[in-house]
Amino acid sequence: MALLTSQSLPLGTALPSFALPDPAGIIHTSKELTGPKGILVIIACNHCPYVKAVWERIAAIGAYALAHGIGAVAINPNIHPDYPEDRPEEMAQLARRLHLSFPYLVDETQEIARALNAVCTPEFYLFGHTGLFYHGRLDDNWKDASNVGREELKEAIDRLVAGDRPPTEQIPSMGCSIKWRND
Repeated sequence: MALLTSQSLPLGTALPSFALPDPAGIIHTSKELTGPKGILVIIACNHCPYVKAVWERIAAIGAYALAHGIGAVAINPNIHPDYPEDRPEEMAQLARRLHLSFPYLVDETQEIARALNAVCTPEFYLFGHTGLFYHGRLDDNWKDASNVGREELKEAIDRLVAGDRPPTEQIPSMGCSIKWRND
């Protein structure tokens, strides 16, 4: 698996509108998922070791965002025959096991991942009403939650809710490459 870091996306970039299914086929839209303060979009999958290491923290940060008026959604662009662990059935099992409080959606066409200029899993995008507010890593220790010293995404959520400016330092997320489909 190729290790990549997230590509820059200009602050203020508008959230691409989407209507994507969850593993049960229920369609969720960006409009319905956006909270009064904005939305947290997480590009994720099931098989990547970088995502596996932080899924519990992803569940927690999504719940934190929701509690602060920010919608949350995880989107899986890795629906690829070579990665059966990322199938919708497996996504549904993971969502149940983690008790996700937000939808985990299927981006089978990879349209949303491409619109966000996503390249790896996980990637984190925090949008406010004026567009992209934060695009960086979750925290400073993807390997070990007990050694996290700085929770950059949580800090960005707090800044957005408080009406502050975006963080000046936004360290790219890193993870496995998205498995782009060639069809």
